[in-house]
Amino acid sequence: MGSVTPPKKMMQLNIIDNTATGSHMAVGQWKDPKSMSRHKDRLDYYVWLAKMAEKGKITSIFFADLYGTHETYGGNADATFKGGLWVAMLDPVVLIGSMAQATTSLSFAVTGSTSYLTPYILARTWSSLDHITGGRIGFNIVTSFGKSPARCMGIDEAVPHDERYAVAQEYMDLVYQLWERSWEDGAQVWSTEPEMAYDPSKIHRIEFQGKYYKFSGFGQTHPSPQRTPALFQAGASKAGIAFAGKHAEGIYCGVPTIPGLLNYSKSVREAAVAAGRDPSTVKLFSGICPIVGRTEEEAWAKHAKYKANTSWQGGLSSFCALTGVDLSKYGLDEPFNFDEEELSNAGIQGIFKNFKLVESDKAWTPRMVGEKVGFGGFGPMPVGTPEQVADVMEKWFVEADIDGFNIQYMSNPESIEDLVELLIPELQRRGIYQTEYPVPGGTFRENMQGKPGQPLLGPDHPGAKLRWNAKAEEVPIREKASESA
Repeated sequence: MGSVTPPKKMMQLNIIDNTATGSHMAVGQWKDPKSMSRHKDRLDYYVWLAKMAEKGKITSIFFADLYGTHETYGGNADATFKGGLWVAMLDPVVLIGSMAQATTSLSFAVTGSTSYLTPYILARTWSSLDHITGGRIGFNIVTSFGKSPARCMGIDEAVPHDERYAVAQEYMDLVYQLWERSWEDGAQVWSTEPEMAYDPSKIHRIEFQGKYYKFSGFGQTHPSPQRTPALFQAGASKAGIAFAGKHAEGIYCGVPTIPGLLNYSKSVREAAVAAGRDPSTVKLFSGICPIVGRTEEEAWAKHAKYKANTSWQGGLSSFCALTGVDLSKYGLDEPFNFDEEELSNAGIQGIFKNFKLVESDKAWTPRMVGEKVGFGGFGPMPVGTPEQVADVMEKWFVEADIDGFNIQYMSNPESIEDLVELLIPELQRRGIYQTEYPVPGGTFRENMQGKPGQPLLGPDHPGAKLRWNAKAEEVPIREKASESA
């Protein structure tokens, strides 16, 4: 690509998946008898995926997750079950150990809900994962929305959009204490004489009293290789961008145009600066769904096959659940106006923005929305030979000021095999993608940031300022650890 300025950094790739036996971003691909999505309740699938990802020097496998069942469309879950969307889901946490054992450098970002997992339980679970993977774990911070998950948790209504971020802010203040402040380095002593397994003077009680959370106790797990897992977040609203700028080290963004994505990346990096952070430590990964063939004809034949298998009703169920807007009030082929929908209680407001950015003058109907969302959503979907697809990826990578991509696949094993065997070698040939991990066998943070020997949060991160050896004046009074065990 002669017109694109050579990049100053190396592209990173993550693979996004979930644990549903059916589909994720590409709804309905289970219709292909060769698809592995019918068998995602078997460990073999995840071990295969991990090995393939490491072969391609993928930075991480990113596990999306949710609670409840999509039942916004029509007030029931029929379209969800028929389309096979987010159905029969496993808990991704239980899979990580086996995937880590099959690899040495691949990392794993796992979604955790600040709405429904208590800070204490999440801190212990993610520390446990960080220990058993040798520091290769990330925490994708989400604030849950929608009536279905709320009612599964015994709550009538989910917390409104902007307040969810206020709750999440307090949540992070507490988990940072548990990860960074409760235990000092060197607390494990293993002294026989005098007897001391753990030095009590180096393990501190956390006393926390906030608006949404209170806590009195010790962090249950000793410091893991990263202490705080690598932190991911996705948010397109004003509140979400401010939260990401303060906390996130990796951001999953789904903006459908290069100018829109560039504006988003600028806003996030500005938010990081406003929070006192180095903006280069915030890595942005755009969703992309490449369809690759050895020839252009082969690639477009795959595209046609995938499109024929798409479930419009599963896609429509997804849109309605993610936005909180029930489109069943319109006829399937009745045009409607996005501007007339109430967004104050919407789940993910960025989805509405995407429809306005892409084909804004188009008269959308519910069926068309379902087809669009069910066929991979709004991210770029380059179709062609490895060279043609790499051209598109290089253009987005350079011009949108991002750090890489979250790969959304259509149908496995075909999609991931095409990625690793066809597309990645072309990216490596161009010198824009790594041929080896920056830190083989290293932690998630070391490999994502490209900084060997730096597995902990950087000193300008708010979590690092709560670390046990931080200056006392940097720690808010309400959140100080007790000076004695």
